[in-house]
Amino acid sequence: MSKEIEMELARVLIQEESTQQYVLLREKNGAREFNIVVGTAEAITIDRRLKGKITPRPMTHDLLNNTIEALGGYLERVVINDLRPIEVSGVSSFTFFSLLVIKPVDHWVQIDARPSDAIVLSIVKETPIYVSQHVLVQAIQ
Repeated sequence: MSKEIEMELARVLIQEESTQQYVLLREKNGAREFNIVVGTAEAITIDRRLKGKITPRPMTHDLLNNTIEALGGYLERVVINDLRPIEVSGVSSFTFFSLLVIKPVDHWVQIDARPSDAIVLSIVKETPIYVSQHVLVQAIQ
């Protein structure tokens, strides 16, 4: 198990003329930071939740939050736990992976999630974001 470093959402960068938006995570009480590329819809959702704007109907993250709560659990933390190389149409890049760490009444559950979805859910529930040490080291290189 890799050591986890607590991070905080430092900034959401929305570029209107690009399909790639960025979420900047910064080490809590530290200097290390890195960007995660997210889609436009995800960046807008994160930005809206940070500004306290709530939609009239539940979004996917609201649905997930409501489901977790209805089953008697709570989101304990978000962990960005991996950074893997991928190849799409002959182009190599890296993709982040994350877990939602949920504590139901009697045991822990971890659910695979896109980091952008995990981050917006952490905003909704005001829970901490962590990054595995090996991911942080790899991301800031």
